[in-house]
Amino acid sequence: MTAPVSRPILSRPVLSRPSAARPPVDRQPVARGLPVNPELWPDVVRVPGAPVRAAVAERLVRRAVARLPLRLALPGRAPAGSSDPDTPLLRVHRPDAFFARIAESGLVGFGESYMAGEWDSDDLVGVLTVLASQVASLIPAPLQRLRGAWALRQPSAQRNTVAGARGNISRHYDLSNDLFSLFLDESMTYSAALFPPDGEPADVRSPAGAEPLTVAQHRKIDRLLDLAAVGPGTRLLEIGTGWGELALRAARRGAEVVTVTLSREQRELALLRIREAGYEDRVTVLLQDYRQVRGAYDAAVSVEMIEAVGEEFWPVYFRTLERLLTPGGRIALQAITMPHDRLLASRRTFTWIQKYIFPGGLLPSVTAVEQVLARHTGLRIAEDTGFGPHYARTLELWRERFTERAAEVAELGFDETFRRMWTFYLAYSEAGFRSGYLDVRQLLLVRGAAATL
Repeated sequence: MTAPVSRPILSRPVLSRPSAARPPVDRQPVARGLPVNPELWPDVVRVPGAPVRAAVAERLVRRAVARLPLRLALPGRAPAGSSDPDTPLLRVHRPDAFFARIAESGLVGFGESYMAGEWDSDDLVGVLTVLASQVASLIPAPLQRLRGAWALRQPSAQRNTVAGARGNISRHYDLSNDLFSLFLDESMTYSAALFPPDGEPADVRSPAGAEPLTVAQHRKIDRLLDLAAVGPGTRLLEIGTGWGELALRAARRGAEVVTVTLSREQRELALLRIREAGYEDRVTVLLQDYRQVRGAYDAAVSVEMIEAVGEEFWPVYFRTLERLLTPGGRIALQAITMPHDRLLASRRTFTWIQKYIFPGGLLPSVTAVEQVLARHTGLRIAEDTGFGPHYARTLELWRERFTERAAEVAELGFDETFRRMWTFYLAYSEAGFRSGYLDVRQLLLVRGAAATL
């Protein structure tokens, strides 16, 4: 369904900064004349004045490109890197700014440089997929060992305390329901869809004529509800409402649903959709932190919410789920994951995604989940299914829709810098799944002895 009109929040990035001292500022104009609002995007307007460090960064980038299936084009020079003309081409329009940003803040600066229009590519996903596939080796080993000295640190303001989590969630999910409705499918589902294997028919439980993405989203939701054994009379807790589609499908099964969210915009639309579907008597939507939930539930479901919990609160998150579960209850989670070695290497650093898209976010590894469960709960993983390529396809569809409806995004009041930021975010995420650096998994959690099911 189409989201109701809501007041857009104009281009509101996360403005938290690392505490480290900044080098001198070079107030050069932004490349290619892109209009950038300095109040909304101070670190996009600001270009570091560090020519020596920029020169070092250029050498490191050129060295990395030389061994990758990638081409790098600088003004007035032939492309460097691969000799294969079919490999992705990264075109740098303003080398001084591009390399200075990378020298100062690594991948954060790389993303900000794209937002500023200092580099482009006709195959943005291709460029980012190559980089994601080699992320562990892009930086020379000696510098990797000194990561703690040069990497940006996560700001304490983004800790996911009860108060902090509300602010972090609002900065993304309260941007505007209308924005999300432009690129999501009619189910308003903002998580990985589950597509059928090539050549197999669409799910017979979906209405005839439904668009493939909606069918795939329903298949994903139904699999989670099946994992949690949700049926008539099930008392179901959902942590992370989204826009209400999972709660609606659970209610159609006859479940009694309590679903919690920290997003006022999402709750408003979810309540409207639940009311229009006639399930107000079966679904309760609370504007509440998961730590404040009370009651007893036969099942719990949480879709791509653990990524917003924060590592220090993972034990609390899982203990809360365990506390709320009745004997014999089941928990079905969908989680985006990264390899455990990359989690260990990056868990304390401040990323572009954390700065501009998901403040306070951190992707877990399956190993980390297993360790937290073993140390802090009586829960164990009984089933674990990964489907990362399906997320790449989901993100591709979202990115295509977002690009096609860029004019409508602008009409909502989101400026060009925001649109470039969002395009980079969707492409960056898609590349993570295409490269295999990221995965998405559905996990069934049960109490101890039952974990051998």
